[in-house]
Amino acid sequence: MQHRRISKKRATLAGGAAIAVVAAGLTFRTANASEGTAPPTPKSLTAAAAGNLASTLDDSLGGDTAGSYYDARTKVLVVNVVDERAAEKVREAGGRARLVGNTLGELKAAAGTLADRASLPGTSWAVDPVTNKVAVAADSTVVGAAWDQLDGVVKDLGDKAQLTRVPGEFKPFLSGGDAITGSGGRCSLGFNVVKDGQPFFLTAGHCTEAIQSWSDARGNPVGANAGSSFPGNDYGLVKYAAGVAHPSEVNLYNGAAQAITGAGAATVGQQVTRSGSTTQVHTGQVTGLDATVNYGNGDIVNGLIRTTVCAEPGDSGGSLFAGSTALGLTSGGSGDCSAGGTTFFQPVPEALAAFGAQIG
Repeated sequence: MQHRRISKKRATLAGGAAIAVVAAGLTFRTANASEGTAPPTPKSLTAAAAGNLASTLDDSLGGDTAGSYYDARTKVLVVNVVDERAAEKVREAGGRARLVGNTLGELKAAAGTLADRASLPGTSWAVDPVTNKVAVAADSTVVGAAWDQLDGVVKDLGDKAQLTRVPGEFKPFLSGGDAITGSGGRCSLGFNVVKDGQPFFLTAGHCTEAIQSWSDARGNPVGANAGSSFPGNDYGLVKYAAGVAHPSEVNLYNGAAQAITGAGAATVGQQVTRSGSTTQVHTGQVTGLDATVNYGNGDIVNGLIRTTVCAEPGDSGGSLFAGSTALGLTSGGSGDCSAGGTTFFQPVPEALAAFGAQIG
């Protein structure tokens, strides 16, 4: 099969979400049928298995991939590619190939342009594999000259970026899991971890930057900070006080708890659950990875998970998980749990690596 990159026109005809996946699939089936070979059927995968397959394909395809996402309805990994040879590799591995016009490298370069020319308070951006663009968002504070600047940069990026307005204001969810309190506010416990054989817990870095010692909701001391990173990242580590119970589980606020046995990476399209002390338990979907958000006052955080899960002040640091797998720590976002909103999460694996800790 000839190795060639598709034109922008063809990519446009194949673009979009679910309908594009079908269209692309028909294109490949027709091509293979003409050669007398039936294409492999995409594997039915869990979100975690899809994430593992995506990582493997990213390594093997290199510049020929343009991101991927999990189709929760069909339980299939959809992989964006820019040529037909890469598409064959995707199908052989058990994924569904989708021809697009922008490579992942081009989209990351577009995100770099935004960082250089439009890193304004109240903005965020992340590569969106479903639209094959960089999804750029501006909250209600981005107006006047700031909006004009952002809009101009996005227009200069052409079909590589798309700008939308989101309600509310991007901010860390610190009003000052289970509630943890200190002088200055309230946050939520993320996940219990072990470091050098000792018990600790993870929470948001903007929480540990503001508060040094922690108590539970009844005022009983639970621990003191052992590490913190914010901005740039948004994770903090707290060492438990002696005698405080620390099961590896998440409070579901219905009398039950979800056991947490390990940490993993999130996948676009994955259904996820968040627990926090203000709004308790809510669910949603992962819509982007490696997101950047500017909370203002120089507080820019990179590498975040972007989701449709709602959250409110006091939920900061709380647990994002899927089944027994820890995924993220609540960082911030816009909106609330009445109207909905966008919420960002610090990936847990990065925090564990930084502190030399493990779930437990």
